[in-house]
Amino acid sequence: MSGTGTTSPAPKVLLPPDSFKGWLLKWTNYLKGYQRRWFVLSNGLLSYYRNQGEMAHTCRGTINLSTAHFDTEDSCGIVLTSGARTYHLKASSEVERQQWITALELAKAKAVRLMSSHSDDSGDDDDETASPADKSELHRTVKSLSLKLDDLSTCNDLIAKHGAALQRSLSELDGLKIPCESSEKLKVVNERATLFRITSNAMINACRDFLELAETHSRKWQRALQYEQDQRVHLEETIEQLARQHNSLERAFRSAPGRAAHPTKSFSEGSLLTPKGEDSEEDEDTEYFDAMEDSPSFITVITEAKEDRKAEGGTTGSVDWTSSDNVLDGASLVPKGPPKVKRRVRIPDKPNYSLNLWSIMKNCIGRELSKIPMPVNFNEPLSMLQRLTEDLEYHHLLDKAAHCTSSVEQMCLVAAFSVSSYSTTVHRIAKPFNPMLGETFELDRLDDMGLRSLCEQVSHHPPSAAHYVFSKHGWSLWQEITISSKFRGKYLSIMPLGAIHLEFQASGNHYVWRKSTSTVHNIIVGKLWIDQTGDIEIVNHKTQDRCQLKFLPYSYFSKDVARKVTGVVSDSQGKAHYVLSGSWDEQMECAKIVQSSPSSPSSDGKQKTVYQTLPAKLLWKKYPLPENAENMYYFSELALTLNEHEEGVAPTDSRLRPDQLLMEKGHWDEANTEKQRLEEKQRLSRRRRLEACSRGCGTEEAEKEADVYMPLWFEKRLDPLTGETACMYKGGYWEAKERQDWHMCPNIF
Repeated sequence: MSGTGTTSPAPKVLLPPDSFKGWLLKWTNYLKGYQRRWFVLSNGLLSYYRNQGEMAHTCRGTINLSTAHFDTEDSCGIVLTSGARTYHLKASSEVERQQWITALELAKAKAVRLMSSHSDDSGDDDDETASPADKSELHRTVKSLSLKLDDLSTCNDLIAKHGAALQRSLSELDGLKIPCESSEKLKVVNERATLFRITSNAMINACRDFLELAETHSRKWQRALQYEQDQRVHLEETIEQLARQHNSLERAFRSAPGRAAHPTKSFSEGSLLTPKGEDSEEDEDTEYFDAMEDSPSFITVITEAKEDRKAEGGTTGSVDWTSSDNVLDGASLVPKGPPKVKRRVRIPDKPNYSLNLWSIMKNCIGRELSKIPMPVNFNEPLSMLQRLTEDLEYHHLLDKAAHCTSSVEQMCLVAAFSVSSYSTTVHRIAKPFNPMLGETFELDRLDDMGLRSLCEQVSHHPPSAAHYVFSKHGWSLWQEITISSKFRGKYLSIMPLGAIHLEFQASGNHYVWRKSTSTVHNIIVGKLWIDQTGDIEIVNHKTQDRCQLKFLPYSYFSKDVARKVTGVVSDSQGKAHYVLSGSWDEQMECAKIVQSSPSSPSSDGKQKTVYQTLPAKLLWKKYPLPENAENMYYFSELALTLNEHEEGVAPTDSRLRPDQLLMEKGHWDEANTEKQRLEEKQRLSRRRRLEACSRGCGTEEAEKEADVYMPLWFEKRLDPLTGETACMYKGGYWEAKERQDWHMCPNIF
């Protein structure tokens, strides 16, 4: 058969009747319309490429004809439907269109026959691809069945042999001269032996038929298994090749002269939805999210009412932080005196290793990532305990809030603090080290930051850390955070579970809130980026003041700024006092509400509240990143100091973790070896606890007991104000540090 388009006819003898290749026009989208693609039909699969040269490395799409349906459209068109996708193709003439239709019909018929011969009575297959463990189990089962069939064959031979010998013996007895009574008994035995022989022969024949049937289907199952394995390998190679090409295109784009100033806002033409119900999958490289339907549920209008501003200034008490135009502008850039201890300002540059995240993540879809051993290549040289401590970078917001006499003003600063903890994550797509059970991290910065912080890993599965902070400026903070993470295929969801408690000693105001969900996008292909989504409610359990914060998910089509956060601060009566706005990676502002009224209903019947506010005041602004941060894992100024060596810390401190130290120095191979050693040591410790528990109780109770770890510095307590159980600091750590008595600490490193 000849190819289509401009290709010259190919000799018929070179291609089997169900194979075909040539040029066709394929509909892509509104912007590009029909595009010329090179199609290849072989082995029941229709594949297409941008040109013939791509056949060696990049397939743009493959359609399995065994489940496809095709029809004609106008004089030269072909409509091909496979599952939920529809492909619109055009040949250059009616003759060529008919050649393709004939070839497609032949290929589909052969593919259907092949599939039915492969499946027959093989039963239902799982949707998920078999893991290496499943394959090993399958091979062991097949081998065991083969051995049993050999045993049946041996039994077959033995029954035939001994049955024939028994029959001969009975015939010999029948020929002897014996009394009449014995002759009758012998006749009965002979009849029974005959029945036994007939039954044995029937069983032997059934076994032989079963053996032949099993051998026939075994070959079919093996062919089907091999076919699926080959398809999986082909898919993995295609995706890895696509990822490499995407990375090279990104590098070429970044180095290209005259590129767009904001490349993240550019879009691919091929990613628009086509009018014929098809996405152009070979041109799509940007992920979109629907715009929030009810983004902010309010509208703000700025006013310049002087009398309102005077009234506002009179409500602040001793710390008048809303009475002038420039109050809190640059609030985050708090002037710092010369530190008593000189801290480091850089760490060794990150090695430029080429990483293949998909090779690790492809077997992790839907699984809890804390249970999957991950190499340090995807980590940053900080532990989760140190990441929790990073939440304190903008502690000055709480120092200022401690002096507020108005609880709603204090709530504004607390809300800004809760948002500021996400500012360090915008470029930090690497995974922190999962702490060892019993691992600790202290931050003793009373001199320059006015606070002391202690974290301890109190559970391994699920990973859970307890954190306590004491500030000499009149506040304390504690939290127990359990990290739950799931790989969903295209993105990774990280869900911190647990409440954060903040208490101010002077006023007794007790604030509680929970963290939002973090999502890492473009796991398989493209540049990784992180987003924060969800709602956060901050409650003052003493006054019942509330702050509702909304983290808007990124949408390409939204007119709002990226990573936007909005919020409203209300008192116990539900009256709104302040509107908050900003972005979680840059800054937060607050505006005092002077009047509120409902808006007129929109076309869809929804109604929003209109807040008339004074001009906004800056609450918090992110510190600039240190110089060369892009080569130092995008660490902030505080993060660079967290893993710095410090004398006198507990032997369980994260600073002393050997694999983390090796990784920071750039020795990733040695770090991976050390990480495996530490994880095996932790597993051995758990087995020992299990064995110790099993001596006094049952197996199930022992497993539960072995998983219950008694923290060294924290204990579970019921919070009388909130009614929740929280992991609280029970004391003793700083006293032990002063004595340098660490005999109670476990040997985890």
